[in-house]
Amino acid sequence: MSENSQFRFGAATGVGSMPGGDAREAAKTVTGTFEDFPFLPELPARGPGADMIGRTAGLLVELYARVEPSGWRLGDRPGRDTKRARSWLGEDLDALEEFTQEYEGPLKVQAVGPWTLAADLELRNGEAALSDAGACRDLAASLAEGLRQHLAELRRRIPGAQLVLQLDEPSLTAVLRGQVKSASGYRTHRAVDRQVVEQTLRDLVGVHPSGPVVVHSCAPDVPFALLRRAGAAAVSFDFSLLTERDDEAIGEAVEGGTRLFTGVVPGTEGPLSDPAGSVMGVRTLWRRLGLSPGLLAEAVTVTPACGLAGASPGYARTALAHCARAARSLADNPE
Repeated sequence: MSENSQFRFGAATGVGSMPGGDAREAAKTVTGTFEDFPFLPELPARGPGADMIGRTAGLLVELYARVEPSGWRLGDRPGRDTKRARSWLGEDLDALEEFTQEYEGPLKVQAVGPWTLAADLELRNGEAALSDAGACRDLAASLAEGLRQHLAELRRRIPGAQLVLQLDEPSLTAVLRGQVKSASGYRTHRAVDRQVVEQTLRDLVGVHPSGPVVVHSCAPDVPFALLRRAGAAAVSFDFSLLTERDDEAIGEAVEGGTRLFTGVVPGTEGPLSDPAGSVMGVRTLWRRLGLSPGLLAEAVTVTPACGLAGASPGYARTALAHCARAARSLADNPE
């Protein structure tokens, strides 16, 4: 964390997913909009293997997954689905490399975190990997090795970039609360011990010692304190889902040097307020917590509420540009 406290995050960025299937167009949009904090776009509309789970399954080392009618299932050998996932990721990396020639600055890449992966990947018996503690450990170890290789590849392709690793954990709260449904749908898997969850996340954060790790969840009740203890340098969340119950944890996070990726711009089509209006809630929160307005630009990165895969290409471009303008508004008028 001490290394990361000196890290210069950009004022705004995206969450990860974008609409459409054109990797070059997505990379061009992202790098053009966020000149000081681009990210590697994900394009799930291309189909299985470009989706969140399939894309991360393609990164796994010595574990392979294939598509079944019920979802992604672990298997013995790499098949067509694994190859497709890896091929699309390669295409995305080629496009990003093209548009980041000589880029120096923060660059964010995303992968599904170990607990959401365990909740979504099936074992051979059709149950979630979450149902088997040994399978969870194997999955986390495989993911850790895959991420090490992925980050090394990015450093080779874009040597000037300061890599930020984002772990997507939308199922984390459900895992902690025992709310992940079994294959039959009639029962739920038991809650995983919080210390086990925290230690596993800490191990994954350790995969990227040279840069910060962000944990993203657009679900309610993000466990801010647990994520901080696990070593997350930043937490990314849907700002509209916050309640005053979260105030104390957020105040402690900011004062402890944790950065907030505040998802204030809707991820789906709809009218947008002016940029200053989009971050008004952030200013209000700051006042409520008694935090210094001068800390705002230091502590906040503005993002959409969640990924933009479900939006039209036009709205996605508008939403990203709106994030950049809202961040400028926050920096110019913190009061």
